[in-house]
Amino acid sequence: MKYWLMKTEPETFSIADLERVKVEPWSGVRSNFARFHMRAMSVGDSVLFYHSSVNPPGAVGLAKVVRTKVIDQTQFDPDSQYFEPKATRENPIWDCVDVEYVSTFPHLVSLERMRSDPMLADMPVLRIQRLSVQPCAEHEYLRVVELGQIAPPAPAPKAKRAAPPKKKKLKLKSRKR
Repeated sequence: MKYWLMKTEPETFSIADLERVKVEPWSGVRSNFARFHMRAMSVGDSVLFYHSSVNPPGAVGLAKVVRTKVIDQTQFDPDSQYFEPKATRENPIWDCVDVEYVSTFPHLVSLERMRSDPMLADMPVLRIQRLSVQPCAEHEYLRVVELGQIAPPAPAPKAKRAAPPKKKKLKLKSRKR
């Protein structure tokens, strides 16, 4: 079994959407690197479901790969932003995988929280933020799952900025002549 992180923008397709539909093709990916990673997936692989382009971005739940070598139907739709004019049904260019909902974390594991965890220092999402499908190591996957069950620490209160010292008014002694 392999472990993956798959990013989506929640206004396009969120963990709640996956929970509602149960299984969804991970279509619309137009990066050769991401396509390479999806082609390396196997049925049963585990997925960290990640919300990007939000504040804060982070892992929100789990999914699993339930089907590989799925033809991405969006490439044939001229009204789709993912339309590929060179693709034909006989010779498709883009493929994807079907993912199935597993669970939603009680707590978002923000990108910042991942960055601050030494166990996740080598996680690809910390170095390659634009890639929508990325591998992750088993220990990284398990650590993110663990963090998703634990409330993040409260942010440290911001230190109050010290007020600048008040300027003392100089009293000029008047000289009598």
